[in-house]
Amino acid sequence: MHAETFADAEALARHAAERVAGLCRDAVAARGACHLVLAGGRTPERCYTLLAAMDLPWPALHIWFGDERCLPPGDPGRNDAMADRALLAHVPIPAGQVHRIPAELGPEAAAAAYAAELAAAPAMDVVLLGLGEDGHTASLFPGNPALDDARPAVPVHDAPKPPPERVSMGLAALNAARRRLVLVSGGGKADALARIRGGEPLPAARLAQAEWLVDRDAAGTPA
Repeated sequence: MHAETFADAEALARHAAERVAGLCRDAVAARGACHLVLAGGRTPERCYTLLAAMDLPWPALHIWFGDERCLPPGDPGRNDAMADRALLAHVPIPAGQVHRIPAELGPEAAAAAYAAELAAAPAMDVVLLGLGEDGHTASLFPGNPALDDARPAVPVHDAPKPPPERVSMGLAALNAARRRLVLVSGGGKADALARIRGGEPLPAARLAQAEWLVDRDAAGTPA
């Protein structure tokens, strides 16, 4: 595991925003577009707020989502609703370049629709991810069949945290991206991070060549 440790969640979010901005600029310079996959959660949300204030080639960005909860469109519990509030409402990305997971259709139909859209897209340039206290990432939970589903987007049933029905990008699709950044903050994540460092095959440990950005609380490092 390659990990960088930061003093606190704010320092982590600021570094993450700068890192994402640089990777987006590089992708646009090299390929004319950047395909960026967003995560849910408090730490990514702060990163998005900081990104919204940056000068980026926004019209060249395509936004995707690593997972979504099966809730109605606009529900404040959806990841895309959080991304709208923190980032997308404030930057000039064309609406047609925001690729939302239609999770309101239910896990099976939504996963099939998103898998087809992902299959027609180029490789993702940057994927942002988080880490759950149980070691999950996106909506790929320990012991859940979705973890071993090879499709680009997978239905998730019986998630151990609400809501139980979700859609996630599959592990193969996440690992096919050019870059993976995992943002981890807070003491509640310290046990899962330590287990991954110890070699336990939790879902997030199966991410290939990820850049781990962690704060001291998550790393268990004294201030």
